[in-house]
Amino acid sequence: MKGRQRFSAARWWAVVLKEFTQLKRDRLTFAMIVGIPIMQMALFGFAINTVPRHLDTGIVSADESNVTRSFIEAMQNSSYFKIVKRLPNEQAGREALARGQLMFVVNIPAGFTRQLLRREHPSILIEADATDPTTTGSALAAVNGIAQSVVQRELTGPLAGLQAGAPNDRSSSLGWEAGPAPFSVSVHQLYNPDEITQYNVVPGLMGMILTLTMVMMTGLAITRERERGTMENLLAMPATPLEVMTGKLVPYVGIGLIQASIILLAARYVFFVPFFGNIGAVYLAALLFIAANLTVGITFSSLARNQLQAVQLAIFYFLPNIVLSGFMFPFKGMPGWAQVIGNVLPLTYFNRLIRGILLKGNGWADSWPSVWPLMLFTVVLMGVAVITYRRTLD
Repeated sequence: MKGRQRFSAARWWAVVLKEFTQLKRDRLTFAMIVGIPIMQMALFGFAINTVPRHLDTGIVSADESNVTRSFIEAMQNSSYFKIVKRLPNEQAGREALARGQLMFVVNIPAGFTRQLLRREHPSILIEADATDPTTTGSALAAVNGIAQSVVQRELTGPLAGLQAGAPNDRSSSLGWEAGPAPFSVSVHQLYNPDEITQYNVVPGLMGMILTLTMVMMTGLAITRERERGTMENLLAMPATPLEVMTGKLVPYVGIGLIQASIILLAARYVFFVPFFGNIGAVYLAALLFIAANLTVGITFSSLARNQLQAVQLAIFYFLPNIVLSGFMFPFKGMPGWAQVIGNVLPLTYFNRLIRGILLKGNGWADSWPSVWPLMLFTVVLMGVAVITYRRTLD
C-alpha cells in the first residue's frame, strides 16, 4: 500500500502561483478587490451625515417687519434651514411638502407684528415633513435657540418690555417654560407626528429586499445558462435579444410582486404602518421598481463571464443603494456629489414613491416626479442589456 505523500513546498507554491495567475486574468474580480474597500471608505467616510443641514425651506409670509425678517434670517444663518422659495399660500406649501420639494414650510400670519406689539402672543407655524424623523429632528430642535436670539436682538429699547419670556409651544415640546412668550413657534410634524421610526424604515425595506433579490437572481440568469452549457440552445432559437431578455425576466416579476405583498402585509398588520394612499398605486410603484432592478440584473448577466462575477457586480451595485438612497441615512444630509449619485439609483425614487403613497396619500400628480426617472432608467438599461447581449459563446 502506497504511503501518504509528504507535504511538498514546491507543489504548494505551484498551486499558489496558479491562483494568482487566475486572479490576474480575472480583471473584474481584481477590480472588486480594490474597488469595494475604496467605495466603502468614500461612502461611509464622506457621504454619511446623521445631522443634515441646509434643508430646503419655504416661506409663506403675510407680514413683513423687522421681527419677521430677523426670524427668517436667523433660520437661514443657523445652517439647518435653507430658504429656497417664497410661497403664495399655505396650500402651496402643503403641496410642496407632499411632493418632497421642501422639508419645512414657515407660515407667518397677517397681523403678526401688530399682535406682538399688543402683547397678544401671536404664533409662527412651522410645518415639517416628518416621514423621516432623523432628517428633521436636529433642525426642529434648533428652532428654540433661533426664536430666543430673535427676541434678544429685536425686542430691545422701547420694546424690551416684551421680553417677559421666550418663545414657547408646549404642544410641540419646544421652547422654554419660564414666563409668557412674546410670540410662540408652533411645530406641526406632518405624516408621522409621533416620530415612529418603523413608518419610515419598513416601507424602505421593500425597496432594499427587492433590489437585492431581483438584481441577484437575474444577474445569474444568462451566466447560469452559459456555465451549464445550455446557452447554445438559446442561441439556436429564432429569437431576438430583446425577446430572450424580456422572456427571462417575466417569472421574476411574479416573484417580486409576491415579495412586495409579504412586506406590505407585515407593514400593515405587524408594524401598523398607515396606508393613506391607494394600494393599486403601491403595486404600480413596486412593478416599476421591479422592472428597473431586473434590467440592472440582466445587464450584469450579459456583462459577466461567470456566476461569481455576476454576484460581485450585484454586491458592488447594492452597497451604494444602502447608503445613498435615503434608506439608512438622511438623503438631504449627504454632500452634493453623493446626492448626484443617489439621484441615479432607482431605490432613491422608490423610497420617495412608497413613503409618499403610504404616509402622505400622494396621488399621480405628486408621484410623477419620482415615476418618470424609474421609467427612463428601465428603458436605458434595457437598451444596454440588449446591446451587450452575446449572440455567440465567444
